[in-house]
Amino acid sequence: MPMQQIAHTSPFEKSAQNKSDRLLEELNELTSWHARRCEPYRRILDAAYGGKTRFESLVDLPMLPVRLFKSVDLVSVAAGDVTKILTSSGTMSQVPSRIFLDKATASAQARALINIMRDVIGSKRLPMAILDSPIALNRTNIFSARGAGILGFSQFGYDHTYLLDNAMQLNEDATMQFIVRHASERKLLFGFTFIIWQYVYSRIVHRQLDIDFGDSILIHGGGWKKLADQQVSNQEFKERMGEIGIRQVVNYYGMVEQTGSIFVECEKGYFHAPCYADVLARDTRTLEPLSFGSVGILELMSNIPRSYPGHVLLTEDLGTVLGEDDCPCRRKGKYFLVEGRLPLAELRGCGDTRHVEN
Repeated sequence: MPMQQIAHTSPFEKSAQNKSDRLLEELNELTSWHARRCEPYRRILDAAYGGKTRFESLVDLPMLPVRLFKSVDLVSVAAGDVTKILTSSGTMSQVPSRIFLDKATASAQARALINIMRDVIGSKRLPMAILDSPIALNRTNIFSARGAGILGFSQFGYDHTYLLDNAMQLNEDATMQFIVRHASERKLLFGFTFIIWQYVYSRIVHRQLDIDFGDSILIHGGGWKKLADQQVSNQEFKERMGEIGIRQVVNYYGMVEQTGSIFVECEKGYFHAPCYADVLARDTRTLEPLSFGSVGILELMSNIPRSYPGHVLLTEDLGTVLGEDDCPCRRKGKYFLVEGRLPLAELRGCGDTRHVEN
């Protein structure tokens, strides 16, 4: 889909019949584009696919493992055209991925995110609380996944209020003042799952604070491995957020390697692929595509990445694609669940946190 059309396309109305052929053509075009402009990518195609750049189906497209972005700088535009570099989250011992964006790709990512979130929160900007600290942002052109997420979602709100201070401590005054200022309004809350649980919810409970966010919607993602270690499920997370008065909780799945084309959870609890993205599950040993209902490695596709070859990626996440065009929520496209990380996969997530004692 041409970038200029993204803002005018409803993300969940196209059925498989109207989507697959168009998306395949666009991804073939991107494969050719990156092969001409990114030498490491071209070498991969030469070695593994005989230099082929056109494929007959989505399942045949050449995929890159997301881990490759940790070891190789993959960029398809001139160095002078790079306006922003995104880095993946991780522990201190991990090497982050580096994703190079030019102005056009960053703009397309922003428009795609707007289009997806319009389906969730509507088109009106809302007073916004960021359940994080301003230290997540910096003043350079290099942003962590956490900082990039905050910047991306900030476009949906106003009166942006950080609920954590620079020491990752809950700012009770800022929190209460935000609630009072917007007592009669619907409020947008955003943050990364583990940070919300560890530094916001847990401290509200520990201090026995009487906090009720009122008419609010929380958008969150990332950091699920750490919550799974604490035996906190998605359902329990939602219930605990209700204890502090958050009326609606929406999880999303995405990664810095494909910023913009996120997969948002519907009211039935499933992630949905928008019309400019797709998802497959592959066998963990053979990488053969799996039928609906089978657990495998998730492969993500997006027609947005043009400044780097991130349009077809093999993740390190396990998931189940449940069906297409027949979700009970009535959104079109594939819908799926994320089951966890591959065994022995390097742990990483959008919630790159500081280890601060309570």
